Amino acid sequence: MITPIALGAGLGLGLWALTVGMFPPRPTLGAVLARATTPPAPAPTPATDDTGWAARLGRPAVAPLRALGLPGPRLARDLAVIGRATSTHLAEKATLTVAGLLLPVLPTVALTAAGLGPGVEAPIIAGLVLAAAGFVGPDLHARTRAATLRVGFRHALSAYLDLVWITLAGGAGVDSALGGAVTIGRGWAFDRIRRALDTARLTRTTPWTALRRLGEELDVTELAELAASVSLAGTEGAKVRASLAAKAATLRTHQITEAESQAQAATERMSLPVMLLFLGFLTFIAYPALTQVLNGL
Repeated sequence: MITPIALGAGLGLGLWALTVGMFPPRPTLGAVLARATTPPAPAPTPATDDTGWAARLGRPAVAPLRALGLPGPRLARDLAVIGRATSTHLAEKATLTVAGLLLPVLPTVALTAAGLGPGVEAPIIAGLVLAAAGFVGPDLHARTRAATLRVGFRHALSAYLDLVWITLAGGAGVDSALGGAVTIGRGWAFDRIRRALDTARLTRTTPWTALRRLGEELDVTELAELAASVSLAGTEGAKVRASLAAKAATLRTHQITEAESQAQAATERMSLPVMLLFLGFLTFIAYPALTQVLNGL
């Protein structure tokens, strides 16, 4: 029963995809009017990306995957953090999915030629499992890398806040403090902030608007809060030195708390191997005595 069910599900999915591709659903009137009246969103910060063989082979599948609504908003932000193009990500997902689906075919053909065919059910199940892993694996990898980079960005942002606060205390203006502090730092986070400020200067927009846009693009709420605080100083003339110092202290406290929780979690994970080792040692000691008792009975 597994083979007919799998073949029927694949046929139904293919017919549904063909129908959606040939007769796409018509958008609502509200969506059309909103698309016509909404101003175009500013282009995100450009990022370098490398393409490999998987991206080149899966490029024809990018348009159908985009039509299905991939990637989602959260994954799109993660890809922006790691500097990966959505087209490259979708192409690799398609290539890995097809490769996982076809991978069990080669050993099955070889075993069948040798007279040791395992049947049809096992290759189909293995192909579906590998295809699902190939489809979900790139997303998990992107989210893991993005989470790591966001942690590093928050560490760099706390140092940037201290530099901005020191520059403001020295009598500099808001724009010069933001631009001068970012030239001191090094690394990926400072490069992204520096690029956003350069874009704001070239497009004649306010620096806090560029920082807020970067915070929304990278899904770093602390950067958006910094932009809101600095905008008060730039538009209302508010004193933000104490606010920036408090934000930097809050960031450091949060980072210390996260480091302590990660250390405690690692300690708890280490207790399981120690307990298994202790149980194995007890079994090794008690097994001879238990064997003697059972043999004596």
